Amino acid sequence: MADAILYGVVQKIIESLGSATCEQIGSIWGVKDDLEKMNNTVLTIQAVLQDAEEQQVQNHQVEHWLNRLRDVVFDADDLLSEFSTHVFRRKVMGGDKMAKKVRIFFSRSNQLVFSFKMACKIKAMREKLNDIATDRKNFHLELVERPLKTQYVTRDRDQTYSYIGEEEVIGREEDRKAIIDLLLDFDVKDNVSFICIVGIGGLGKTTLAQYVYNDKNVEDYFELQMWVCVSDDFDVKKIVEKIIESATKRKPENLEMDLLQNKLREQLNQKKYLLVLDDIWNENEESWCALKRLLMGGKKGSKVVITTRTNMVAEITSTISPYFLDGLSRDQSWLLLKKMAFKKGQETINSKLEAIGMDIVKKCQGVPLAIRTIGKVLFFKKTEDEWLHIKNTKLTDVTQLKDGIMPVLKLSYDYLPSHLKCCFAYCSLFPKDYLIDKLTLIQLWIAQGFIQSPEENIQQEDVANEYFMELLWRSFFQEVEEDGGMNRVFKMHDLIHDLAQYVSRIDCTLVDSNAKKVNEKGRHLSFPFYNISFFEENLSMLVKANKIRTFILAYGKWNMIREQLKNQLSKNLFLLLNTCVH
Repeated sequence: MADAILYGVVQKIIESLGSATCEQIGSIWGVKDDLEKMNNTVLTIQAVLQDAEEQQVQNHQVEHWLNRLRDVVFDADDLLSEFSTHVFRRKVMGGDKMAKKVRIFFSRSNQLVFSFKMACKIKAMREKLNDIATDRKNFHLELVERPLKTQYVTRDRDQTYSYIGEEEVIGREEDRKAIIDLLLDFDVKDNVSFICIVGIGGLGKTTLAQYVYNDKNVEDYFELQMWVCVSDDFDVKKIVEKIIESATKRKPENLEMDLLQNKLREQLNQKKYLLVLDDIWNENEESWCALKRLLMGGKKGSKVVITTRTNMVAEITSTISPYFLDGLSRDQSWLLLKKMAFKKGQETINSKLEAIGMDIVKKCQGVPLAIRTIGKVLFFKKTEDEWLHIKNTKLTDVTQLKDGIMPVLKLSYDYLPSHLKCCFAYCSLFPKDYLIDKLTLIQLWIAQGFIQSPEENIQQEDVANEYFMELLWRSFFQEVEEDGGMNRVFKMHDLIHDLAQYVSRIDCTLVDSNAKKVNEKGRHLSFPFYNISFFEENLSMLVKANKIRTFILAYGKWNMIREQLKNQLSKNLFLLLNTCVH
């Protein structure tokens, strides 16, 4: 359920214990046997993790065992990191003659105390892990072999976020025509009309809006087009900044609201404009009116398109009847599933697989995101028995959980290889709608030890890139834009982000406006820095998290909060944050 990060740390420990450096220093400190026994124990624990993860739903004793294991495994990783850091320091001091001088370094008097102390810690840690490994027998956990090497898969990865090609959209032609008719309608009372597209998560509201936004007739009709993703944080000033940036392709510098209003009016003044406000949740009419007043300067025929999941938003914002988006039809759903589940150009489909597929899409209730994700799972399943197993055993009725599709998304996560699970779960640290820089994310994965290089001559960055592309192909990411090179920017769909938070909730905490408290034993923390007051109000959460291994500062600058942290955190924790902050 929430043990992907745990598996990643276990794998990191195995790699550390198997390293040449660990073997060499283990011999010098007289703990070689302890390290070998620890490695065997951790390998045994790794082999039962999958079974334990599945059993914990019904068995609270297994859940308790996993929580005990989590604490010890993280402590073991910290110990081995301390071990490696010490060796690295001695290596730097010894230059290139490390191999020849290592015995001299560790025989000096100032090393004796440290060596004895580390040897005692390793023995104690080995005993703790051994106790936990022994306890697993009480739960009859089965050994499950997990692949240690990446199996690279190359697929068509032509998804984009900023532009939607017509071939990417299935079953929305009538909806497209209806929305375009509303946009091109000049016979309206107000200069600026507000049109709301309403539908549950994953239904394709954003895709439809993109489809319309890029239509040639629409582009020719409007003098100015702007696109802004709003999401949870309905801050009028921020939204105005984003609108100006979309209109001018230049981010406004730190300006007060009065100056921002003037700039916005300059852009909208007597222009027939189209503005898309994607993913609005705000149900506060006063806040909406404050924004609406700033948008009324356009020429007659200007339109604002709003996408939302809630009827209340539509009631507040729409000046005409909202457009309620329905799910795909049965035939359209099957067409989309076929596109995802079979190779491109495959014309002949087994009739029995088609019958099973029709039952599966029925459970997806016409939701494109659900159909896409389950289709990616089915792509790797070729037999009738495999499809039936997913339909009858793995795929619960999607009407039971949030938005009707979370079980389908969870299934797509369950079928991820373990090395991808921990990488995906770690992404819960980014706020919703955050622009994720691929190269930065890859470096974070490597720093956490999540990247397993199948061969010595393959760079970790290359392996991490394959991990990322595999997650992209499986629809866990959406591409937003690219800068012409390797560096590309991505987002996660809101529901995919919900899934990431669900599977990582024990180890990862995103301190946003919805966070009530931080798990004090959590190891990974992200703090969206909206403003200094938000940071100061929630700093107490950070102070309590004294075992953190990651601190990500999103939307902010480290130097703005350095002193606040330094005054309230312990010296060691502050030094850790000073090195790992992003």
